[in-house]
Amino acid sequence: QVPFVESGGGLVQPGGSLRLSCEASGSIKSIFVMAWYRQAPGKERELVAGIDSDGYANYADSVKGRFTISRDDAKNTVNLQMNKLKPEDTAVYYCNAAVPSPTSWGQGTQVTVSS
Repeated sequence: QVPFVESGGGLVQPGGSLRLSCEASGSIKSIFVMAWYRQAPGKERELVAGIDSDGYANYADSVKGRFTISRDDAKNTVNLQMNKLKPEDTAVYYCNAAVPSPTSWGQGTQVTVSS
């Protein structure tokens, strides 16, 4: 798997929006499902959203209707548009493959939702 670099995190008020970006150093065309994960302090890393090579996406119930994942294989990028953010969305967000399974993790990008 290629390295992934996440960006776009920050501090936002509840109800606000952020757009996270993921750039791969190599091609992601061969990765069937790309995904965004997140990990909050004291919790296990969880899958937030995934998107397959045909553009079909799925989301964790906790973010469904608020987050949108997209991928551009020509640019080797994966984005996550996050709207109507809630304090419980606070976490470090990571971009990685889902299928095949991830083998290593980058630094992620911190998202903090607080008033």
